[in-house]
Amino acid sequence: MKKNFFMISSILSFILIVSTGCTNTSDKVATISINADSEYVNTFEDLDLGIVFDFDFTLPNADNSWVDLWVERYIDGEKESQPLTKLSYGNSPNEVEDGHLGFGMINTKSEDTLVFLFGPDVRNHPSIIEKTPKTDIFINWDYAIGNEEVELEIGKTKILAVYRETERNSIRTVDLQDEDAVNEMIKQDNMVLLLKVKIEEKSLNLN
Repeated sequence: MKKNFFMISSILSFILIVSTGCTNTSDKVATISINADSEYVNTFEDLDLGIVFDFDFTLPNADNSWVDLWVERYIDGEKESQPLTKLSYGNSPNEVEDGHLGFGMINTKSEDTLVFLFGPDVRNHPSIIEKTPKTDIFINWDYAIGNEEVELEIGKTKILAVYRETERNSIRTVDLQDEDAVNEMIKQDNMVLLLKVKIEEKSLNLN
């Protein structure tokens, strides 16, 4: 009886070890969550600079990962051939990286609108975008993820936020995780900006 109990205990221990190992090697490569009350956001609001989408971002395996963060622009339903702005970085000397990640717009109602992207210890310089200022428009912006922490997977693109302009007299709420709803929004609004992120495995080649 004792022998059988010992065998069962050993089998259960082995299963537990294997299961733990599988969990640690899952497709979970990063976590991201909204940081809507950060110093960045508060500074933009206090100084009336424009809009900033700020996230808390944690990247395990940062030394073997590559992050692409970019903004797509759609004008009257047509996607521009190149991203409005893009930030690519990776192969960090650190095994794990965490910090701020996001997108900012300065002077949103001006023809001199500036846009920029930022990640943990990396950012691009603000650049002026071609934009015709309009007065009779509705503007809306929102995060595309909820208040809970979200897991990102290797090779899978995730919409993080949206900025919208429309000449219609109203603007409706859209489920930004529903592809059909996003496509319909792009068709209906005069201008749509989508903030997207994708993480890929990419080892540093030292040869």
